[in-house]
Amino acid sequence: MEKKNLKQRKLIFDQEGLELLAKRLKEIRAEKGLSQEEIAYRSEMTLSQIARIETVRINPTISTIFKIARTLDVPLNELFNFELTSLPDKQ
Repeated sequence: MEKKNLKQRKLIFDQEGLELLAKRLKEIRAEKGLSQEEIAYRSEMTLSQIARIETVRINPTISTIFKIARTLDVPLNELFNFELTSLPDKQ
């Protein structure tokens, strides 16, 4: 079976969005007086995973984000309380 005109799948890693999410996560964690270690313990995640999210080394899954929001006891819109820049127009 021949496959024609297949587009290459591209890994999506939105640097700006992940940086803004990381910054917001750090802000909320600081407001609540929690360490990365405490968030990791409460969420049953590893400390390294929390650190990698906050340093934009990984692209967390939406399930991971849900778990973090529940752990922090904040609504999702609180974690995503930031503005992304617009995508450039495609010519």
